[in-house]
Amino acid sequence: MSKNVIFMINIVQDERSKNQGYEFSINSWKRYAETNSCELFVLNQHIDSEYMKPQWIKMYILDILDSNNIDYDQVLYVDSDTIIKPDAPNIFDLSENKFCAVANYGDYDWVLRSIENYSKELFDNYSFPYYKYFNSGVLLFNKTHKEFFKQIQNFYESNHSKILWMQKNYGVGNDQPVFNFFVNKYLYEDFKLLGYEWNMQDLNRSELIGDDLLFTKYGYIYHFNCGIKPNPGVWLEKTYNKLYIK
Repeated sequence: MSKNVIFMINIVQDERSKNQGYEFSINSWKRYAETNSCELFVLNQHIDSEYMKPQWIKMYILDILDSNNIDYDQVLYVDSDTIIKPDAPNIFDLSENKFCAVANYGDYDWVLRSIENYSKELFDNYSFPYYKYFNSGVLLFNKTHKEFFKQIQNFYESNHSKILWMQKNYGVGNDQPVFNFFVNKYLYEDFKLLGYEWNMQDLNRSELIGDDLLFTKYGYIYHFNCGIKPNPGVWLEKTYNKLYIK
């Protein structure tokens, strides 16, 4: 029987990251893990934010599991501003043992700016179409991807100063563009795009979200990203109560 793990990062570093409702996200995934016989691992230790933002920890996920003696076959990484629908199918059954993600829907100016500037500054003008760009808030992978993650670690260690400079001067993404470049350049034959229902992003600008919570009738993973107002915690709590509190 395969061993599947769900991995989340719950690191509170400053006032901005407090009261974001991550406990509702974690509780929803705890229920999902129990339903689908998975293990949930939540990382909450602090890191050196001067060197690395918490988002980058995902490139060390397999190392962290190994160091904690946690056995796994497949791993699902999910952001802590997501809610999983209680009756969602088992996502691990969809992977075909490939690296899986969901295309990035919305905020295309930011996506194109990230592709253009990372291509120019760090990837020797290599590029790929915007419709192959995925959101890194939901990632599914397995043991065969250890070397892939090691390559990203080495890349960050060699280029972290330039990456931080780009974020400050170009207003581009953090880990997400780098993961996209590595997947499209090195892993594309081993990559599978899942449907939008597995990472319903940018709900506000897509005009999908509202107080009626009608969006909860569709899809499986609701991702409260992209500066959703008044803050993600409000919508995480509302959505969790709608789906889990009977």
